[in-house]
Amino acid sequence: MLSSLVRRPGRVGLFVLTLLIIEFLDELVFGAREAAWPLIQADLGLTYAQIGIILTIPDLIANIIEPVMGILADMGRIRWLVLGGGLFFALALVIMALSPSFAIFLVASILLHPASGAFVSMSQIALMNTDPTRHEQNMARWTFAGSAAVVTGPLVLSLMIVLGGSWRETLLIIAVLTLIVVAYAWRFPFKNGAVSEDEEEMSFRDGLKGALEAVRNPKVLRWLVLLQCSDLMLDTLLAFLALYFVNVAQIAPERAALAVTVWTGVGLAGDFLLIPLLERVRGLDYLRFSTLIELMLYPAFLLVDNFALKLVILGLLGFFNAGSYSILQAGLYSTMPGRGGIVLAADNIFGLAGSLVPLGLGLVAQNFGLEATMWLLLIGPIALIILLPRNAQSVSVEV
Repeated sequence: MLSSLVRRPGRVGLFVLTLLIIEFLDELVFGAREAAWPLIQADLGLTYAQIGIILTIPDLIANIIEPVMGILADMGRIRWLVLGGGLFFALALVIMALSPSFAIFLVASILLHPASGAFVSMSQIALMNTDPTRHEQNMARWTFAGSAAVVTGPLVLSLMIVLGGSWRETLLIIAVLTLIVVAYAWRFPFKNGAVSEDEEEMSFRDGLKGALEAVRNPKVLRWLVLLQCSDLMLDTLLAFLALYFVNVAQIAPERAALAVTVWTGVGLAGDFLLIPLLERVRGLDYLRFSTLIELMLYPAFLLVDNFALKLVILGLLGFFNAGSYSILQAGLYSTMPGRGGIVLAADNIFGLAGSLVPLGLGLVAQNFGLEATMWLLLIGPIALIILLPRNAQSVSVEV
């Protein structure tokens, strides 16, 4: 499996593997937390509106801060952003694990999101800089590492519960692992792929100008919109999945955790198979096909009542979700080769509006019910079918 993730031997291969482990840790937190929402809700006495706030406010603040990080990354500060972000990432997990109330949990989440931006998003930029000619393939590896973690997260949570622990101990263990990875990553230089010996280093003002211009460029804007739309059937669906099974389908929390594991587990298989597939098939062609399948499967998932049948359809949804993030994110990076920081900055500037989506969905669930809210997620695949580009290659944008 490691040979599928890392193609280059030696120090470069170890560096790539370290970056993939960083993504694994980030998604391990996400996978464990999403499966634990019913437990967290009961433990802290959270309402749907408060869950919507937790899913929205930290992301909104991170989207304000992360453009600055992206510009600093292109200015050659990427190494310190990754290492410092890792330390704050671990600290946020400790605070979250010790949270006695909604307010403290929210503060920990607010710290965690920008820390993740520095620790994880900058690592993604570093991965893209290792080989600008293989963005789709490397993003597929990155996504597989994250998917493996999302599957592992609920399993770790379940194991901790069996051993007498809870979601709190799970987060503390991940915090310790994060510190170990930060210590190992310290040995590597994080070179900026945009700056060569004969190229003048970009100023912060130039980076900010480039990010604002990128957001207004129609070629970049399309990829940004597509990424936000695809997230409705990815992270947004996962955020509400356990709650849907418990509160709408009337399934016990442990069976809801099984449903999350099925969705993420089959999705993991899809992400793994996508790595060799992208060596033979154009990513956008596959994505258009898989989105059509997804558009038929999701309504069927919501309409059937039988739990076993729901699990089968959910597994198929997880399988055909594979590639939507990695292919679209690779397309965005390819519009601005070597300027991963500006890509991140543009993504976060545009993402300010997208970060309000979970809050909006939480309010809809509070007022109209979670079942009605789940139907709104169909907007994602419908938008992808309409907006996916038809051209054979992404067009680079000069910044």
